Amino acid sequence: MAFSAKGNTQTTLADINITPLVDVVLVLLLIFMLTAPVLQSGVDVAIPHTRTVNQLTEVRMVVTIDKDQNVFLQDKPVNVNQLPTLLRNATAGAKPAQRIIYLRADERVPFGAFASVMDAVKQAGITNISIVTRPIQQ
Repeated sequence: MAFSAKGNTQTTLADINITPLVDVVLVLLLIFMLTAPVLQSGVDVAIPHTRTVNQLTEVRMVVTIDKDQNVFLQDKPVNVNQLPTLLRNATAGAKPAQRIIYLRADERVPFGAFASVMDAVKQAGITNISIVTRPIQQ
């Protein structure tokens, strides 16, 4: 607090310095902006590159296959044999047109493993499957 002398009495200045507050808020904003894309999906996969890529604007359930052929549902490891049951339970109240799954697979995953996960998703009654790819950098 600052004191100012006016004659014989001392009064305090009630001004608050907000510069440190603004600095802290800007640093927090920067941290959140940098970490938000990382939090999108915690499983590290090398997604294949394609020429035609549509931007994903909606948040949907994500099934991921990593390079070791481990299967994840929303970043939680699952057994591929339990995947149809878990998907049926997760999409129980949704209309068939709203049952959409994003499938992310590492580009080194063999086609057999990819096909078995696709089959498990279809066994859950989900036919609208979007395969996630990245655009080719030119």
